[in-house]
Amino acid sequence: QVHLVESGGGLVQPGGSVRLSCACSGSPFCMKLMTWYRQVPGKQREAVASIGFLSTPIYANFVKGRFTLNRDNIENTMDLQMNNLQPEDSAIYFCNVRDSRSGTEYWGQGTQVLVSS
Repeated sequence: QVHLVESGGGLVQPGGSVRLSCACSGSPFCMKLMTWYRQVPGKQREAVASIGFLSTPIYANFVKGRFTLNRDNIENTMDLQMNNLQPEDSAIYFCNVRDSRSGTEYWGQGTQVLVSS
């Protein structure tokens, strides 16, 4: 059974920074594609950044160089450093691991980021 646990969300002022972490455990499935998504109530969940087991990160256009995604393949963790946060970045951020061939995927419980003064 794959288990994903996110941490690191919270309240941050505009222009501030937050680091989100995702720990994957329980299965070699954790070596699959890992992605951070975010969702605002009433809107669709959107991909923020993703990274494969041995690949470089891919970022959504709205990241615009503000976020940095790293993956530790030994610890099966994925960290998202988010800088210059703006109110529109406020959302619940979810960690996802997915097998691109089968479509099988698992989600974490989410961690909330609120950007507000």
